[in-house]
Amino acid sequence: MLSHLKSFMDKHLSVPENESSEHQAHRLQIASAALMFELIRTDHDVSDAEVAQLREIMQTQMSLSDSEADELLALAEERATKSVSLYEFTSLICEQYDHPERIRLIENLWLIAYSDKHLDKYEEMVIRKTADLIYVSHSDFIKAKLRAREAKGLS
Repeated sequence: MLSHLKSFMDKHLSVPENESSEHQAHRLQIASAALMFELIRTDHDVSDAEVAQLREIMQTQMSLSDSEADELLALAEERATKSVSLYEFTSLICEQYDHPERIRLIENLWLIAYSDKHLDKYEEMVIRKTADLIYVSHSDFIKAKLRAREAKGLS
């Protein structure tokens, strides 16, 4: 089991010596999608609405085709299922994303959390912890939350 996990991490999240920008972008997509899938699993109810919102984010913001989104969703689910902490994802995001991209990630997490029209207290906790780990201020955290609520018609 540990060897399988190590080979997965080496294949998808490790940094090669001369990393191409394409490989780096792919690692960031996996890390972001895994964080978003981790949020979906938080309340132990993986709803169709939440998965659909994640797919929409992957297709619109990451410019992925249907098949690429399917593959990334499967990788993110596998990665999130095997993860023991958010740190392995947030550390990569913190290194590579600029501040507006980090805020956008937090807003995406809020969009997913609100997609089933119910905000679970554990979903909010995961988003807050993620925001702290990627150095998003409390005011940006709240602004992202309000934008997501408005986008979902929950204002």
